[in-house]
Amino acid sequence: MKRLMTVVLAAAVALAAAGCGAGTPESLLAKDEIVIGVRPDLPSVGFRKGGTFEGFDVDVAAYIAKRLGKKHRLIPVLASDREDAVLSGEADLVVATYTISEDRKQKVLFAGPYHISYQDILIRPDESRIKGVGDLAGRRICEVQGANAAQRVVEERGVAAEVKPFPDYQACMQALKRNEVDAITTNDVILAGLAKQDGGGLRLANAQFNEQRTGIGMRQGDVAGCEEVNRAITDMYQDGTAAKLLRTWFDGTGLDFGTVAVPQFEGCS
Repeated sequence: MKRLMTVVLAAAVALAAAGCGAGTPESLLAKDEIVIGVRPDLPSVGFRKGGTFEGFDVDVAAYIAKRLGKKHRLIPVLASDREDAVLSGEADLVVATYTISEDRKQKVLFAGPYHISYQDILIRPDESRIKGVGDLAGRRICEVQGANAAQRVVEERGVAAEVKPFPDYQACMQALKRNEVDAITTNDVILAGLAKQDGGGLRLANAQFNEQRTGIGMRQGDVAGCEEVNRAITDMYQDGTAAKLLRTWFDGTGLDFGTVAVPQFEGCS
């Protein structure tokens, strides 16, 4: 009887363990093809042209997938879609100007960062009063849904700017040119790409504040996958690809990429 009870208990434990294992999502390393979310709306960064994507983040995504030995498929994600794409499992990786922050790390695991930039301000050619973040006091600044750059000006910098919401950066650009807002503020690479595509003389104030650590969003718990992505990012810098891509997409925009070094990673645990 004692032996029978032991066998029954052992079987129950094995079933419970199997059930727990079955409920754990597989690592991206176990997949033959991975899905990567990229921006469709940011020229030179992640932009959909016809049926294809192009830009710095798109090339980074392709490099990472190749280093992982995976086929990859790209899907579009706007700023407001990034977290949902990871949490729902729609995307295995999100390479979409995803700035690492403490609140985002509560839900999403970040590999990288794969790029360090700074927050800057995009202004009209005739604007002479906005030279730094403090000059945004009392001015109207664009906020893209799902992004946090405008709020960082108000909350972290204590600047009493008027934040006006828009669905995407193309809407922000139109608002800026129609004098509906006075400035757009976000990562300098995003602003440089927008100004380059527009070609209308919009320019960066070169304010350079709030370091932006841009990471690759992925499912929490996939530590092994995160560590492999970090190795791929390291390779991208050490073999010169990162510097080449930055110059390819942002040459002539005024951004300085004189020194391109491997960023300090967040850690995957």
